[in-house]
Amino acid sequence: MPQLTDEAVTRDAAPDAAAPDATENAAPGAPENAVPGAPGAPENAVPGAPGVAGVAAAQDAAEAAAPGAAEAAAPGAAEGAAAAGAGAGSAPERSGTWMTPAEYGASRAALWTGALVLVTDTDGRVLLQTVDYRPDRLMPGGAVDAGESPAAAAAREMREELGVDGHYPHGLAVDWIPADTPGFPPETRFPGEILHVYDGGTWTPDRIDAVRLPAQEITGIEFAEPADLPALMDAGDARRALSALRARVAGAGAVLLEDGRPTAPTALDRLGALRTPRVPQRAAWHPGPVPAHLPVRERSGWLFAPDGRVLLLIARATGTAHLPSPTAGPTAGALPLGYRHEAGAAGPACADARTAARLTALPPAADPAHARLLATPEQVRELSDWGPAGLRELASVHEARERLCLPAPPRTPPVELPEGGRHF
Repeated sequence: MPQLTDEAVTRDAAPDAAAPDATENAAPGAPENAVPGAPGAPENAVPGAPGVAGVAAAQDAAEAAAPGAAEAAAPGAAEGAAAAGAGAGSAPERSGTWMTPAEYGASRAALWTGALVLVTDTDGRVLLQTVDYRPDRLMPGGAVDAGESPAAAAAREMREELGVDGHYPHGLAVDWIPADTPGFPPETRFPGEILHVYDGGTWTPDRIDAVRLPAQEITGIEFAEPADLPALMDAGDARRALSALRARVAGAGAVLLEDGRPTAPTALDRLGALRTPRVPQRAAWHPGPVPAHLPVRERSGWLFAPDGRVLLLIARATGTAHLPSPTAGPTAGALPLGYRHEAGAAGPACADARTAARLTALPPAADPAHARLLATPEQVRELSDWGPAGLRELASVHEARERLCLPAPPRTPPVELPEGGRHF
């Protein structure tokens, strides 16, 4: 932070009579009006602190004067010269980085600040609000009041807009909105904005039923499929919501965004996960082998790496995620995990079978249309549309992992595997 001048201190400490040209002894290249952050700026400078650098410069200049000059001067001459210099209104000598408090304050950019909350239901759909002042949907949230922290603003907005009390300590994203963003009337003099996106968690049907809307502003709520957000929201708002949702799935903490776009994209961002509708697989889950009388329509595998993560495929063209074939690589310890089948469902009776096994290696990629990633079982479910049966399948997956003597993996961002394959 730049030093700020204290005019009274520098005038008294560096009178004109003490040194005809004190700048001759200043550090080479020291700017007189340097801006904050310029090279050579003191790191511990405090706005409003006395002008210590100015005092030092005056002392150096006095020492450089002709030998004996001070002794030869008439008594009181120094004091008279100081008074004369001050009375003449001469500017104090400056060295280092100097700004007055007013100059420093004027140099700082002013931005709006807002707080939003990302909420999903148990199916992974995103909570949106309809409002009475614009046609597109919005995430819950609003402006941060003067003196209010963004987290406190998020809790206040949720209480005012939805009648829900809560505490939201976990951030998902911080987004910088540029001043030239379209859609703001010129009269607002929009200076740009910093938006904090917090994790509101997954709401059960009971909590959703507890929502109480105010008499005005919020006219309704809905839960939208992630792929539908661009059609329902402003383009920048939709980018921000999807980026925050991917950050939640990744589990690596809050991400930095610029106009909704991550500054350090993860594999989920690069592949555009959740940008197209997830394939519904909502049939009931049945653990164990497929009964002999049921034909198998599709076979897929929960294929475990040694660290407990599983192989996941994401289509490069659409961003859709799905489990691989049980034969995607050499395995060991294969066992029938269970199957999906809805009794009485329309159409021919058939099952989608799941196998669990431990991967021993991964061959070179044979399908360039799909990226291969390692993800936790929870991340696979969150990127899929499996309905309530997804939790029951997930429980079977972890039982199989324990039978295979593999550890429970911590949530880390899904990692794309090299196309050349990998040995475990």
